[in-house]
Amino acid sequence: MNRKQRAFDALWRIVLAAMAWLAFAVVATAETRVFAAASLKTALDEVTAAYTDRSGEAISLTYAGSSVLARQIALGAPADIFLSANTLWMDHVDDAGRVAQRVDLLSNRLVLISTPDAAPVSLTPGTSLIEALAQDRLAMALVQAVPAGIYGQQALETLGLWDQLSPRVAQTDNVRAALRLVATGAASYGIVYHTDARADPSVKVMADIPPDSHDPILYPAALLGDATPEASAFWTWLTGPEAQTNFLDHGFLPAPAP
Repeated sequence: MNRKQRAFDALWRIVLAAMAWLAFAVVATAETRVFAAASLKTALDEVTAAYTDRSGEAISLTYAGSSVLARQIALGAPADIFLSANTLWMDHVDDAGRVAQRVDLLSNRLVLISTPDAAPVSLTPGTSLIEALAQDRLAMALVQAVPAGIYGQQALETLGLWDQLSPRVAQTDNVRAALRLVATGAASYGIVYHTDARADPSVKVMADIPPDSHDPILYPAALLGDATPEASAFWTWLTGPEAQTNFLDHGFLPAPAP
């Protein structure tokens, strides 16, 4: 092979590599990008898998605390759909001008969970939970930022327990991280959503937290501006009856009627 032929072959390999990269970039860009509250993971993974099986469309899922995701989207992070675990962080995205359509998708409830061998406790003033935490921790999502933590603090304040329990609270970046602390035994008790407790058989529900002790738990969903036709199609599925049935099967509740 002469020098000219070798140069041509080298150039052709570069062209092929560039074409492959471009094809990958186009495919990756075409994926519908969904940012979702961590508590939705188990159910939303199943919802998107069912959609992909039916449509062949790829869905990119990013899970984190609603506060983290909302801040990223408001600052211009590329996303097509946002699912928050409270209205305040969805309002933050809405105020940034990124919301095209918005609905209240789901609701949930809070529970006190524990390791299987934890001592039984209750959630009443003077509860034995305070004594149980003398040498232990109560796992909660960040109480100043993450919806599950915000709701949890509200509930403990309403029940007259926050001042005594707050020094023993281990705060985490999102509610699934709080769940993991209890599931691994790093904390004996935690406050999470009912759906989180259902998703991990290594924890048990110790007590239901009264729903009137905190703000209503709502999961607003938004189709963001400049959404692709593929994203709009998934939005229709996500807010439709089949996806709703799947979410309810995982323990979520319907959002109250407007």
